[in-house]
Amino acid sequence: MTTGDGWRERRRAALRNDPGAAETAARLLEEMGTEERNDEEIEAEHRANRLAAVRAYEPDARLDEELRLRLTGPDTEGGALRFQWGDALLNPVENAISVAAGTPVQLELTGISSGSTVVHARPVATALPAGPPAMEAPVTSATSTGMRALTHLLAALEAEQDVREWSRLFDAVDALARALGKYELDLGVTWYGADGDMRRARLTGRGRRYVERLREPSRPRDQEMIISGRITELRESGWVKVKTGTSRNAPAYDVHFDEPEELLRMRPGLGDNIHFRVRFRQCLDSVGIARSTEYTYLGPAAEQPSLPLES
Repeated sequence: MTTGDGWRERRRAALRNDPGAAETAARLLEEMGTEERNDEEIEAEHRANRLAAVRAYEPDARLDEELRLRLTGPDTEGGALRFQWGDALLNPVENAISVAAGTPVQLELTGISSGSTVVHARPVATALPAGPPAMEAPVTSATSTGMRALTHLLAALEAEQDVREWSRLFDAVDALARALGKYELDLGVTWYGADGDMRRARLTGRGRRYVERLREPSRPRDQEMIISGRITELRESGWVKVKTGTSRNAPAYDVHFDEPEELLRMRPGLGDNIHFRVRFRQCLDSVGIARSTEYTYLGPAAEQPSLPLES
């Protein structure tokens, strides 16, 4: 199913030469009252009403899902998609939706139209198993779930608001923002859901600059801790890898020695058990994501005998 505004134009044309049309419209508005609604709310209600009307005859009817990406920038007036744009942008968009949905989402390109460069896409249809379904199909698709979170985050970025609520999605949108910035492009996304829902958001230069500020590391936080385990790797440059357990998934730490000679004097060997006192330093960005983590050797653990040093 598709929606359109052709009926509005036909109605306007029919009333254009009617001298009483304006007066009639004003009287109706006064009787009905007015409310302030944006275009998204109006179009979403229009789609939902159409779906409700069709479901009166076909209860399982659903609207076609569609994603529209509008690219605007210095080189988009021709309404064409350059190969380098598609290669750089389409995969980050799909990845961001997948991360937001919490499950892999696959999209396919269905067309390109003008009005800057408008890319039309839709979720890849999944084959249904033969036989009667075990349960009813979910009302909301994974793509729709992902688009709901993604549009909320993009709106928050454009408004320069707190986005820590969507921290798990931030790196995916950061990659998208970098790709847009590379080609000086702004992105508008519009999602048309199967249930009549419509969502719209943008990521412009303002939002991209806010993303840049958010990913800058903040003041580091230091904490002293003890690492105990066995040495699994040694480097003369002053690095030791310490694994804290015997299981395959046991945590491992890369401990750095500010003075590599100190490590060499200890004469440690692979497999040796150690007890190090280290400084744990972590730099977080403004979203709360760790951008760097360091473990620096401070000395032997106080409750453990020190490793012998070569005299």
